Amino acid sequence: MPSVAAFTTDEVRRLAHLARLELSSAELELFTRQLQDILAFAQQINAVDTSSGPAIPFIAGEARPGSLREDTVHPCLDRAEVLALAPEADRAAGLFKVPRVLNE
Repeated sequence: MPSVAAFTTDEVRRLAHLARLELSSAELELFTRQLQDILAFAQQINAVDTSSGPAIPFIAGEARPGSLREDTVHPCLDRAEVLALAPEADRAAGLFKVPRVLNE
């Protein structure tokens, strides 16, 4: 199994920038170390031999019998009432206005 490359401080700094997080030097070092530990643990888990383990009784992505509840219809909130409570809403279009998240 190929080894997983460790996170570098520069990579964590880049991820923090993408997530719009401001990290102190101490936080940067802490998160770099924690991400390296997480990757090392994931690599340990991937190295475990599971070939002799029991077969999975269901296919991943499919529900087990009895694990899903029945769909039931519930009353919705009245759109006009909810829009009337919204601080900035386009009532004519029936839309909520939210602050811009991306600046690009």
